[in-house]
Amino acid sequence: MAFENFYQVISAVKELPPCKLCVAAAAEESVLEAVRDSRKEGLVDFVLIGHEEQIWRQAMTVSLNLQGIEIIDIADSVEATHRAVKEVAAGRADILMKGMVNSSDFLRAVLNPEGGMRRDRILSHFAIYEVPGYYRLIYMTDGGLNVSPNLDQKKAILLNAVEFLQSIGIDQPRVAILTANEKVDPKIPATVDARALKEMAGEAFPGAIVDGPTPLDIAVSYESALHKGIESPVAGKADILMVPNIESGNILGKAIIYFAGGRMGGLVLGASRPVILTSRNEPPMGKMASIALAAYSVARNRNKKE
Repeated sequence: MAFENFYQVISAVKELPPCKLCVAAAAEESVLEAVRDSRKEGLVDFVLIGHEEQIWRQAMTVSLNLQGIEIIDIADSVEATHRAVKEVAAGRADILMKGMVNSSDFLRAVLNPEGGMRRDRILSHFAIYEVPGYYRLIYMTDGGLNVSPNLDQKKAILLNAVEFLQSIGIDQPRVAILTANEKVDPKIPATVDARALKEMAGEAFPGAIVDGPTPLDIAVSYESALHKGIESPVAGKADILMVPNIESGNILGKAIIYFAGGRMGGLVLGASRPVILTSRNEPPMGKMASIALAAYSVARNRNKKE
């Protein structure tokens, strides 16, 4: 399903049976604001792991009613994170979310072989953008975790993204491998990788339509493709924007937010369950959108299995 905005995602989740989200080191004000708002919308059930006294104090600050929410009292943030990973790995929760814990400590817990969430997959960041004036949500990878991925890593990152979109009902996601222009140039390695990813699409990314090298304007504007005389199956229709490295993804994402007034959600893909890793300055709506999208994926695929 191609969602037009975050509210459509939230509405879709409400129609499915709720799943459970576990917050690691939950005593963080903006995270608890997202818990408050998500609970009001009836998106998911929660278990909060962290320093219980601080959770209660922060909850009062953001007017979150903790009645009916399970709290596991673990004061140390790293220990709380490892416990949260085990709760999700054991199936007692469906989604893992970062709270007041360092991102590197959080990811180490996810990757810990003893934790149970690690798979034989690369972890990659998957961003969701709601852009004013654009007709639907657009997804980007990987502007948050992998710094300068090689071709094999790009292949794994793209597989994570394609499979996630298929899990939410976009059976044939259109992928634009972003570069500065549409021509392959050996002096620009990203264009060489883009061509390679396009050529391996049918076998490596079943169901996906992949094109590259693709400039951003072609990926998001069919009129631009017509003007330049470029024929592309993803022109103006790209679901996934795959950036060549973390710098370009970071710049593009911040441009969407600060110049275009866009809103962002984000997930980490590649673990056994969805992982929500957002920054502390991420607005509650962005966190709630991340929760909603992860929950929609979990609930929809649970229905499939049943």
